[in-house]
Amino acid sequence: MQNKEKYYITTAIAYTSRKPHIGNTYEIVLTDAIARFKRYMGYDVFFCTGTDEHGQKIQELADAAGITPKAYVDGVAGEIKKIWDLMNTSYDKFIRTTDSYHEETVQKIFQKLYDQGDIYLDSYEGWYCTPCESFWTDTQLVDGKCPDCGREVHKQHEEAYFFKMSKYADRLMQYIEDHPDFIQPESRKKEMVNNFLKPGLQDLCVSRTSFSWGIPVPFDPKHVIYVWLDALTNYITALGYRCDSKGENYDRYWPADVHIIGKDILRFHTIYWPIFLMALGEPLPKQIFGHPWLLNGQDKMSKSIGNVIYADDLVENFGVDAVRYYLLHEMPFAQDGTITFETLISRYNSELANTLGNLVNRTVSMIQKYFDGIIPQNGTPTDFDADLENTCLACAKETAACMDKLRVADAMDAIWKIVNRSNKYIDETTPWVLAKTEDGRAQLESVMAHLAEAIRFIASLLTSFMPDTAAAIAKQIGTDILSWESLSSFGAIPAGTAVMNPEPLFARLDPEQKLAELEASLAQPEEETVSIEPFKDAVEFSDFEKLDIRVGKVVVCEKVPKSSKLLRFELEVGSERRQILSGIAKYYKPEDLIGKNVLFIANFPPRKMMGLTSNGMILSAEHDGKLVLTSTLEDIQTGACIV
Repeated sequence: MQNKEKYYITTAIAYTSRKPHIGNTYEIVLTDAIARFKRYMGYDVFFCTGTDEHGQKIQELADAAGITPKAYVDGVAGEIKKIWDLMNTSYDKFIRTTDSYHEETVQKIFQKLYDQGDIYLDSYEGWYCTPCESFWTDTQLVDGKCPDCGREVHKQHEEAYFFKMSKYADRLMQYIEDHPDFIQPESRKKEMVNNFLKPGLQDLCVSRTSFSWGIPVPFDPKHVIYVWLDALTNYITALGYRCDSKGENYDRYWPADVHIIGKDILRFHTIYWPIFLMALGEPLPKQIFGHPWLLNGQDKMSKSIGNVIYADDLVENFGVDAVRYYLLHEMPFAQDGTITFETLISRYNSELANTLGNLVNRTVSMIQKYFDGIIPQNGTPTDFDADLENTCLACAKETAACMDKLRVADAMDAIWKIVNRSNKYIDETTPWVLAKTEDGRAQLESVMAHLAEAIRFIASLLTSFMPDTAAAIAKQIGTDILSWESLSSFGAIPAGTAVMNPEPLFARLDPEQKLAELEASLAQPEEETVSIEPFKDAVEFSDFEKLDIRVGKVVVCEKVPKSSKLLRFELEVGSERRQILSGIAKYYKPEDLIGKNVLFIANFPPRKMMGLTSNGMILSAEHDGKLVLTSTLEDIQTGACIV
């Protein structure tokens, strides 16, 4: 392993505000294809992804849901990981910024930057965009709104710690000039230099006091560390960087060979992140690639305008590899791509079912028909053999060259040149005509051998992009010879190899029917993911037995004077009455509770509230910020013990 050339690749870690849509999913599939291809080429690859879980937006969403921020991010992080796995992505590390090792390291980093004078205490007054977790000056706003997302911003004034960005600005500018491939594509580099670096960098606010869901500043815990200082460091903490130590993986894989990120967060990765690394004395990543957006029609996907498409819905309708194919083949290198149901259906039918699927099916069927399922030896060459051979060899090299430049869509085009040339080869050689004569049969042998080998090239090259399809193709033609090295010459599949019975790779869809199905499913109300509080640690049964839980009937219920929250209950408990106070006044009218059976803990010590004594605690369930009293399914004698 250690003698292989290393390759460290990352995605931006997904923000745990909500379930990722297909535009978010594009990034992990793109990165996976690059990582898989590098492994295919023999590199020692480390592929890192994960989730970004702190910040004001998360706290607000959790508060709205009536659950803790940790419970909220646990639910969303689980959903993200499920979709990443559904899309067959081959990540080596899934980091969460709530992981204890990450939080501890971020605190160490903050402390180090403060100790060396890069961070200082002041106060912040300006504009803040909560969805983007970004600070802006008056001059940076566009029509009074966030220049990144176009949403409303809010005036903020609070004590904060600041990082001295200006101290490192000239150094970063020089680095970009000395490393012309550092920011890609070229258009993104010009945007960062002209819009941010040349006008001059302002010191960056790196702590907040107006909310609490974040990593506390180690020496001033009323501050939480700015979410971007927290999140960006995941690329090194995931490798074992701990500020005061580094670890084997960090020594092996850092600096990153490429960060794959969306163009909307380029500023954080190409300005903030390199400067943080400079301040820490660590090497900078070799390249940062800002990929374009995947649009629904002409619009960026947004829940607010109702045009969101999710990966799991598409997979249910088209399959994993068909969705991967569309994402990887349809997206340009530098311009935004589009996804519509119409184009997805069209590409599925024309390029997967007809062009690729039909090629494999026809070839395997002809080998079964003409040679009893056995790939023959090369017979008499045809006039078209050499061109097919040269196309396979050239397109394999072209695929690799495109992948070196992260031009994944172009690499897919190169593979499809082999697919298209193979289909043309069938039309040129007319195997069904050759099979009719003894003289033609010798050429038929060559045709079938050449087609099987061309399909092997296709399967081999597709392993990085459509891994399940590649495996299915290889199985049908009876080969496991799929290495990159095997594509250095034409003819690796041995004569005598038995093919399988042909099975369709992609069943052709009825466009009108499938479109109607998709539109109908889209019209269904979105099924929301229900997040719950995490289960507590296991306890012994003896601990439960210590609680005396009883049934009581409400005989008196009234509001407590001068309290907006408390209700005063008198419960009938066998032959006695017991007074209990409960903070549920905003959820129930007192008169509605008279005569109801409720469950309460009887052996809590008495407690004074608003001058009244409460002898116990009535049990309630909480969901979406609402409290609901617990009761019994059937009527039962008051005073009954819950066992």
